[in-house]
Amino acid sequence: MASRDGALARALTGFDTGGFRDRLAALVAIPSTSQDPAHAGDVRRYLTDAIQPWLRRMGFTAEIHPNPEPGFGPILFAERLEGPDRPTILTYAHGDTVLGLDEQWRPGLSPWTLTEDAGRWYGRGSADNKGQHALNLTALDAVLAERDNALGFNLKMILETSEERGSAGLRAFVAAQADRLAADVLIASDGPRAMPDLPTIATGTRGTYHFDLVVSLRPGGVHSGHWGGLTTDPAIVLSHALASAMDRHGKILVRDWLPANGVPAAIRAVLNGCQAGGGGEAASIDPDWGEPGLTPAEKIYGWNSFIILALLSGQPANPVNAVAPDARAHCQIRYTTDSDPAGFEAALRRHLDSNDFHAVRIENAGVRMPASRTDPGHPWVRWAAASMEKTLHTHVQIIPNSSGGLPGDVFVDYLGVPLVWIPHSYNGCQQHGPNEHLPIASAREGLAAFAGLWWDLGEPGTP
Repeated sequence: MASRDGALARALTGFDTGGFRDRLAALVAIPSTSQDPAHAGDVRRYLTDAIQPWLRRMGFTAEIHPNPEPGFGPILFAERLEGPDRPTILTYAHGDTVLGLDEQWRPGLSPWTLTEDAGRWYGRGSADNKGQHALNLTALDAVLAERDNALGFNLKMILETSEERGSAGLRAFVAAQADRLAADVLIASDGPRAMPDLPTIATGTRGTYHFDLVVSLRPGGVHSGHWGGLTTDPAIVLSHALASAMDRHGKILVRDWLPANGVPAAIRAVLNGCQAGGGGEAASIDPDWGEPGLTPAEKIYGWNSFIILALLSGQPANPVNAVAPDARAHCQIRYTTDSDPAGFEAALRRHLDSNDFHAVRIENAGVRMPASRTDPGHPWVRWAAASMEKTLHTHVQIIPNSSGGLPGDVFVDYLGVPLVWIPHSYNGCQQHGPNEHLPIASAREGLAAFAGLWWDLGEPGTP
C-alpha cells in the first residue's frame, strides 16, 4: 500500500546506492555556463538532453521557449496537471552556471567533473543550482513511483538559463505566460541554509542595487614628483567619500539607505535564536562588523549592507610615477523590502554634497534584482515547515529572506504567489568561485524533505 514512508524510503535508497550521485555527475558534466558565449550550445543542451526528457518521463509536457531578450539562454516551461480541484504548485530553477574558472580549482578537482571528497561533491553547479533542482526532481520521481504514477496535485516548472546573467528575459516571459503559470504557491530551492546543518525556509531575498562612484579630474596622469603635493589625488578624494558612507566597523552612515523603522518586530521574532553563517572556507563572521545592536542573523536577513565590489585608480598591475587622472569604485547595496531603493541615489547625493564631495559623481545607479518577501507567518510557509519537521524530526528555521539574490519578485509581481524557498546548500559552498561543492549530508536531508513535501501536497490539509 502506498505510503509517505514508502516514498521516503524509495528516495533515500536511490540516494544511498549512488543513483543520485550518478545523475548529478551527468548534469555537472554539461558545461552550461551562460557567462561564456562559446557555451551557448551547452546551455541549450542542458535543457534538451538532460531536463526535458527527464520531465517527459515523469508525465510532464515540457516546452523550450526562446528568451524574450535576444542573446540570452532559453527558458523551459513544463507542467503536469491532475485536476482543477487540486493544489497547483509552481517550482523554479536555473540550469546555467557561472564560469568554470578551471585553472583556479585545487589539484585533483575540475569544474565539469563531479568529485567526492571529505563528504562533499565538488563540481560547478553542484550547489548552484543543478544539485538543488536535481534533488527536488529526484524526490518527485520517488513520489510518483510510490503513488503509482500519480501526484495528487498539479505541478508547473520554470527552468531558466540566464540566472547568472541577472535572469534576463525572465520577467518578460512570466508576464507573457502569467495565465499558464497561475499557481497557489512557489516552492523551489536555491541559495544557502542559515547554517549548514539547519534545515531552512526563506520567504524572499534581499535586492541588489548597484552604482559607480567616480572622481575624474584631468585628461591624463601627471608626474608624481612635479605635481605630488600640489594637485588633487582623485583616489584620495574617492577614498574619503567611501569612508564617509560607512565607518571603520561597517556601520552604514548614509542612514536614508536603511529601513526607516529598524528591523520590524515580526522579522525580529522569526529570527530570535537564529544563527547565521558557518562552514565558510574563505570568510568568517566578524562580530564587530556591521550595524551595532543587531545579531548576525538580523544583519543579513533583516538589514541592508553596503559593499565595494571593485576599486580602481591608476594601473595596479603596472604602477607608474603619476598622480592618476581619475578613480572609480563599483558599489552594491543589498536591501530588504523595508527600504525603498528609489531613494538611494538621491540620499547618496545629499550625503556627498553635505560632506563637501561635490566632485564625486554617481553613475550607472539602479536596481539589478528587486527585493521580495512573503510574510514568514503565511499559511503556506508554516505548512511547508511542518511537513519538513515531520520528515526530518528537527527544527526548521524560517528566515524572512535569503541573504543572496533570486528573482522571487517576478513571481510575486505577476502571479501573486507566496514564496517558499527551501535551500539545500550553505554559505561556504564556494558557488561563484573555484571548488564549488554540495555537502552530501545536506543533499540527502534535502531529498528526504522534498519527498515528504511532495507527498504531503497530494494529501488533504494544504492551505
